[in-house]
Amino acid sequence: MTAESDATRGEVRVVQPGEAERHWQPVPANGSIAVHLAPDLVRMEHPLGLGTQTVPPGSYVREHSHDRNEEVIHCVSGGGCAMLDGVAHRMVPGTTIFLGRNRRHMFINDGTAELVFVWLIVPNGLETFFRAIGRPVVPGAPDPTPFPRPADVLAIEARTVFAPPPGGAA
Repeated sequence: MTAESDATRGEVRVVQPGEAERHWQPVPANGSIAVHLAPDLVRMEHPLGLGTQTVPPGSYVREHSHDRNEEVIHCVSGGGCAMLDGVAHRMVPGTTIFLGRNRRHMFINDGTAELVFVWLIVPNGLETFFRAIGRPVVPGAPDPTPFPRPADVLAIEARTVFAPPPGGAA
């Protein structure tokens, strides 16, 4: 194989169970996220972020939107309610949701088991937000949730992937 043909080949990254970077998340989501793919983890031509989020029973991902990103959510286990532009949709294993730019959405675990979903965001940036607001998962250490969101969460949102909240509320 020539050097030129090597230069045209993309990267390969395999992330086995337990190998992803993980962070505990503050209230109201609690639970944790795992970052499997992002431009800082593997060279990519089209920047995207991919990972999973685990939301415990009674917790939720607050309502938000992304003004520069498209997002895909795919429910893996558990169940809940996806509020999309104010309309409720059930989330069960196998449910897939596409969210175009500026579509308000939130995910509520109204069940008795953990709600686990895959998130894909293009372009990337959600992983940067999760790292900034979360706490690294340390194997063997206790779950620190619940803990508060950072005081500068609006600044973190503004420099990552979130549209300004209505009325500027956190």
